[in-house]
Amino acid sequence: MIISNIGILEEDEMKLQYQKKVKLAVHGRRTKWTPFWAVIRKFGKGKKVHPSSMTVKRRHWRNTKLKIKPRRTPKSHLG
Repeated sequence: MIISNIGILEEDEMKLQYQKKVKLAVHGRRTKWTPFWAVIRKFGKGKKVHPSSMTVKRRHWRNTKLKIKPRRTPKSHLG
């Protein structure tokens, strides 16, 4: 049974891409503000507060980049 190295490399690369997409999706949820009804629930009806004040981790896609490194993989040329 012969297994080509090209197929194995493509599979590893696909896994890395998938892991990166998962991390981007997780951090993508951190860019959003709190819904307006949560502000009303926390501070009351008469208080005017911006929804971003309740969000702990704020991130913008243009200002702060994610430093995502792929997992360490063994070098293929060493066997």
